Amino acid sequence: MYLLTIRDGLHTRHIGPFDSPSQASEQLDQLLAQCSERANWQIHALEPPLSAAQGLQAVAERSSSFAA
Repeated sequence: MYLLTIRDGLHTRHIGPFDSPSQASEQLDQLLAQCSERANWQIHALEPPLSAAQGLQAVAERSSSFAA
């Protein structure tokens, strides 16, 4: 999954999610027509969320490394 971020001055817009970067790019062409010439954009790849058990295990491992 991919997320399109457009920054135009003080405004930041997050659009998506998209299944592919090409889909985000197609939407970008339409949205940039509404933005100023100085607008910045970026397409981000989203990571799948961890399951609750994996998240707790990762936190426990980090905590034990700080205690040592």
